[in-house]
Amino acid sequence: MRILVAEDQALIREGIVRLLERGGMEVEAVDNATELRARALVDEPNVVVTDIQMPPGMGDDGLEVAMELRRTHPQIGVVVLSQYLDDRYALDLVGDRAEGVGYLLKEKIARGDMLVDAVRRVAEGGSALDPDVIAGLVGRRRVDDPLAHLTPRERDVLALMAEGHSNAGIAAVLFVTVPAVERHVTGIFTKLGLQQTETGQHRRVLAVLRYLGG
Repeated sequence: MRILVAEDQALIREGIVRLLERGGMEVEAVDNATELRARALVDEPNVVVTDIQMPPGMGDDGLEVAMELRRTHPQIGVVVLSQYLDDRYALDLVGDRAEGVGYLLKEKIARGDMLVDAVRRVAEGGSALDPDVIAGLVGRRRVDDPLAHLTPRERDVLALMAEGHSNAGIAAVLFVTVPAVERHVTGIFTKLGLQQTETGQHRRVLAVLRYLGG
């Protein structure tokens, strides 16, 4: 698995590279958004991991490149690292497609297993969204939200789906059986009007998009 890391702070960049290399990944690193765009277009890595604020502009340069890659090269997974919790960035990044995208807070990636797991999920076409980001998005939900029909347990299951967990992973987190999770997932699909004519994975993506968008 080939990963391209973009981070302008040398110590953080080196730390991210070492975490991913320990996870068995081949890693290349750059320190600005211009080089990130150029290297991504030439090398087409499996996943790009980038900070939001990057040279040369020191604005949202890294995020802009990440969003551009999602539009033009959807086969490249994108994981964005943010120093601050800003759900607007997450919504802009996810857009109308939850596959192959991650949004993590920097303060949490010191847990190497979290970063490596997120990159692997995104490389496989899944999603990896920070729970705090999801909580912020859910907190902005409208009063007439159709998701209000979900039970508390179904909302828990859907939140874990949004983080990128499989049914087995959800069962482990909630200390329930996999068949119990499957029943909750079926209930979620039914209440959100996601028909069985769609594939299971597609329905999961649609459910997550409705969850994030409210």
